[in-house]
Amino acid sequence: MNIKELSVEDRPREKLLAKGAAALSEAELLAILIGSGTRDETAVQLMQRMLGDCQGSLRKLERMTYHELTDGRYKGIGEAKAVTLLAALELAKRRSMERAEDKVVLLSAADVFRFMQPKVGNLPHEECHVLPLCADGSLCDNRAVLVGKGGIDGVNVDVRIALREVLLRQATALILTHNHPSGSIRPSRYDDQITEQLQKACKVMNIRMRDHVIVTSDNYYSYAEAGKIG
Repeated sequence: MNIKELSVEDRPREKLLAKGAAALSEAELLAILIGSGTRDETAVQLMQRMLGDCQGSLRKLERMTYHELTDGRYKGIGEAKAVTLLAALELAKRRSMERAEDKVVLLSAADVFRFMQPKVGNLPHEECHVLPLCADGSLCDNRAVLVGKGGIDGVNVDVRIALREVLLRQATALILTHNHPSGSIRPSRYDDQITEQLQKACKVMNIRMRDHVIVTSDNYYSYAEAGKIG
């Protein structure tokens, strides 16, 4: 059965026009992007299979590369369709990262996770950012500052660079945050060491270190919540 043989209410485009985009599943929305399937699968079935391989997660789909999309596993996905999917997923990622015009206020580790997850939660390598906080508690410049970039299982951070970025913005407090591509939120020995070093340096400079938050694709760890930052 091809998509034209489906009842009108089951065709993604017609369903969107009749009921709105919110009524469509992820597979149906993706099917609209690729336009058509193959002799063996409708566009919807093809997208359902692709999402199934990603355990239904758009975040995992976002990690797929052009070569993975076109390596033959998904018959019917050629260059044009793969590029369309990658472009749409990148737009969705950028939309979630878009800074609000209002000040960003980070009151909790959960706030930090929501702010940083779109930026680093799905990266294949570790990145460490410092979040300089102004006197009113808002995030200075509404942005995180990259202070370290590493590999799959580690990143080196220079405490002096982190503090310099905070001082340049005349911040009174900071939050350190980095991601774990492995998906584990458990801190490493190095994570503990850099937290202790930065906390000591902050006390010397009369800057409050509020937290160190480890971010994964779907969870976080907070040193403050664990009682390891005082």
